[in-house]
This record gives sequence, structure tokens and C-alpha cells, in this order.
Amino acid sequence: MTTPIATGAVHHLRLTVSDVARSRAFYTEVLGFRHVMDLPAGVFLSNGSVGLGIGPSPDPARAPSDDRFDEARVGLDHVSFGVASREALEGARRLLDERGVPHGEITEQGAAILRCSCRGHSPGVISHKERLIHASAGHRSAG
Repeated sequence: MTTPIATGAVHHLRLTVSDVARSRAFYTEVLGFRHVMDLPAGVFLSNGSVGLGIGPSPDPARAPSDDRFDEARVGLDHVSFGVASREALEGARRLLDERGVPHGEITEQGAAILRCSCRGHSPGVISHKERLIHASAGHRSAG
């Protein structure tokens, strides 16, 4: 029997977006990622824990011009980012409000998880949705 690969935390992800500049602004100005480097088509950002590549479709001829996120399609369903406390989650909600980013209410999901979801509303992103998660006691959401 083959031994499974021992994986650690997520190193980085790459998201296909319709507008790199607008998506870069969202991740840096709203979610606090920092610009690491420009890529031939896109940028690479980091929040210190995970890297995030954002760029246009690698095959623009195959990408629908009006494509938008649809959670019913095959692909990445969501990305979760941890925050330190309920107060930080409430601050995140206020920032989303200030930026006009639609989101749900903060809801409890079990004893240690609170959620405020921005399902599919990241500017320019066509293949994911963000979910801001607070998990207490140092636990972080895997989803």
C-alpha cells in the first residue's frame, strides 16, 4: 500500500479573474494582502500565511467574456480566511460595508466558528468566493 503524501498548510492558490487590477485592490485594500511580485499575466500576493496568484484566464479564447462565479459549476467553491476574534470579524464586516461588498450576516456555526460570507462578490473574480471565518481557541477553518 502506498503511503499518502504528508501535506501541510496551503502554500498558495491561483485564481482566474476578469479584472486583475480590481481584484488586486480588493485583496490588498480590503483583505490586507501585500503585493509580492508582478507575474507575466497577473500578480502574486501574500498575507504572510498563504500566497495568492491572481490573473486572467490562461486561455482567453476559451473564457466567456461575461463569465461570473456560479457555485453550481465545477471548481473552487470558496476560500476561508481566519481572523483573530469576533471583534475582528465585526470590523471586517464594517469594512466590507464601507467598500460596498455584499455579504451575509455573522452567524454561529458550532461552538467555535462564526461566519460572515461574501459569496461570489469579490470584484473581478470569476472562479471563487470568499468567506471570512473566525475560529476561536486558535483553530482555523480548513474550508
